[in-house]
Amino acid sequence: QVQLVESGGGLVQAGGSLRLSCAASGGTFSSYLMGWFRQAPGKDREFVAVINWSGRNIVYADSVKGRFTISRDNAKNTVDLQMNSLKSEDTAVYYCAADPNPTPDWSGASWGQGTQVTVSS
Repeated sequence: QVQLVESGGGLVQAGGSLRLSCAASGGTFSSYLMGWFRQAPGKDREFVAVINWSGRNIVYADSVKGRFTISRDNAKNTVDLQMNSLKSEDTAVYYCAADPNPTPDWSGASWGQGTQVTVSS
């Protein structure tokens, strides 16, 4: 099973940018759909973005469309999330997930430990 480690979180002012990275090991990275999710305090985990193995098929949550960009590098076994024009409501713990054929709730996926993103207004 693949192991995932996120990095790049931090504190940023509203309107600023952050780039999250997720490094994968222990699996065939190119065979996985890779997703980013987030969980704010007191809220359920929510979908942010997903990218297929080739990088040609990408889906974003409406709340981040036009502001966030997901990308992957199969040679480096990494998936990134570039976050621009950050808002206070983007504050959450961000998780990456990997699954070759995820269910709608990604319940069978491998998950990272998460990285905190805090946007101050």
